Amino acid sequence: MPQLTGERVRLSAVQCADVQQVLDYYQRNRQFLQPWEPLRDAHFYTHEFWMTELAAREQRLAEGTGISFGVLHQHSNELIGFCNFSNIVRGVFQACHLGYALDQRFEGQGFMSEALALGIGYVFEQLHLHRVMANYMPANLRSAAVLARLGFVREGYASRYLKINGVWEDHILTALINPDPTL
Repeated sequence: MPQLTGERVRLSAVQCADVQQVLDYYQRNRQFLQPWEPLRDAHFYTHEFWMTELAAREQRLAEGTGISFGVLHQHSNELIGFCNFSNIVRGVFQACHLGYALDQRFEGQGFMSEALALGIGYVFEQLHLHRVMANYMPANLRSAAVLARLGFVREGYASRYLKINGVWEDHILTALINPDPTL
């Protein structure tokens, strides 16, 4: 299982053994994340749901189609967020989508920028992907700033792109290209 270490965070591929930490994270951040995520029913916040979901994430990792990193605080080992590389496509595309979320208590302190830099470094250097795509709602200024700081370039605008919190929301489409021209 991949583990990446930074100055203040550590990324670790989530597993079924992490179920209680994952459940605690989502219960703790339920209201905070609601405006930025799909509608979640009560089942989402159960041990049963997360055992099934984490098993599916382990399967995607084994198949090479996705990797879901838990973002752990380096000193406390507390799960403070996620950094997900999904829809990994090989062949002539060599790309994936990036999604991420951070515990409300750690916003605005550079933790997500550090975590994403580690994760992106991994998918570029170890998985040899060429492109990482990330999309955000125009109102999500924090997300826009994190992506800009990491070098993501705006490539487009998608009207009513994803159903977030029960509403089809527009999204700004961005991408980061691997700086290694041979990949």
